[in-house]
Amino acid sequence: MKRIRKLPLSDILFAVISFSAAFTVLVLIFSTILVLYNESSLAIHKFGILNFIFTVDWDPVKEVFGAAASLYGTLVTTALSLILAIPLAIGIAIFLTEISPHILKTPIGIAIEMLAAIPSIIYGMWGLFTLAPIMSEYIEPFLQKTLGKVPVIGMLFQGEPQGIDLLTASVILAIMIVPFITSITRDSLNLTPNIMKESAYALGATKWEVVKDIMIPYAKLGIYGGIVLALGRALGETMAVAFVLGNNHQITTSLFDAAATITVTLANEFTEADTDIYLSSLFYLALILFVLSFTILAIAKFFLLKAERGYSR
Repeated sequence: MKRIRKLPLSDILFAVISFSAAFTVLVLIFSTILVLYNESSLAIHKFGILNFIFTVDWDPVKEVFGAAASLYGTLVTTALSLILAIPLAIGIAIFLTEISPHILKTPIGIAIEMLAAIPSIIYGMWGLFTLAPIMSEYIEPFLQKTLGKVPVIGMLFQGEPQGIDLLTASVILAIMIVPFITSITRDSLNLTPNIMKESAYALGATKWEVVKDIMIPYAKLGIYGGIVLALGRALGETMAVAFVLGNNHQITTSLFDAAATITVTLANEFTEADTDIYLSSLFYLALILFVLSFTILAIAKFFLLKAERGYSR
């Protein structure tokens, strides 16, 4: 008969503490969903799910509320910020790992990491007083004169450039998420074994070919992880966007128009909610944002794990 080995008390305590910490995360997630659902139940019963999501009108006076405009603004600013940030961040990471002189690597790396430590409200104030005038006077008129004349794409650059719009908000978000992608991509590229790079150089590969065919494929999982982290950051950003986006509950095709996101709507109107249905609708928006963020990040994590399994084979 086999003797059952008793675990030391320290191992039991460690297992209990670890399990409690992990279980706390699940409790926080489900309690958040429960609170948001409970507070938004009035709006859910009145407007339903699909009707609320696809309704553009947001009129507190008539007590008519819909999430379509805020959802549209959230998705557009997040997608455009990623489009702007990903090439820039990966380019910076490649420069720091393979091209930059040694004397510049440390100061540039520190500067990039410091961008992540700047409070979002500082980004918002800088965007309002510095970036927005530059966008309205120089960048947006230039885009309107060039890309604005291209068929189909030109509709994105119509209207009066004012600097308080979807494009400026997306640029601010892109600047804010660049440090996250850059730092993780740089660390992932640095993990590429030197023997792989030296072998490629010995076979006559250029620096660009080594980066493209050796380093990026080896570090792709880390790059995907950085993008997912930046995606979550962009979806939930509030104050920086609130300064430069306006609060226009309309769906517009032009990037030069003011718009609204879920976070900006919550920040601007939560203290003004003077009726139960108004307050409940704001909680409903928060619930939708929570579910949207959770779903997008879960899907991204699923594909990341799938790619990791395929890579390990």
